[in-house]
Amino acid sequence: MNFSATKRWRGVPIVSVAIRLDRSAPPSPQRAVGIVAAGNVAVGVVAVGLVAIGPVSFGLVSLGIVAAGLVAFGLVAAGLVAAGVNAVGVVVLAGLNVAGVLVL
Repeated sequence: MNFSATKRWRGVPIVSVAIRLDRSAPPSPQRAVGIVAAGNVAVGVVAVGLVAIGPVSFGLVSLGIVAAGLVAFGLVAAGLVAAGVNAVGVVVLAGLNVAGVLVL
C-alpha cells in the first residue's frame, strides 16, 4: 500500500504511507518520506514504522530527538535498548539521566 498526499510543504508530502504486508507481491517502494510518515521504513518529522527516522519517531528501531521503540537512539529515548541524553530502558547504553536494569 502506497499513499502520498498531493499537498506538499517545500516539496515534501504532508502525509506519506508505504506499507508492504504481502511478501509474495511484486516489489514496490517501502520507504515513506513526508512530514508525517508511516511505513516499513519511515522518514519524516513524525515517523512511525519498523525503522523510523525523524525528530519524533516511534518504531522497532527509532532514531530521532524523541525516540521510542524496541531499540531507540535520541536525545530522549525510551525502549528495550535505549541510548540518549535522557534514556529509559532495560539496557541503557549512554546518557546523563538514565534509568534501566543494565546501564552501560
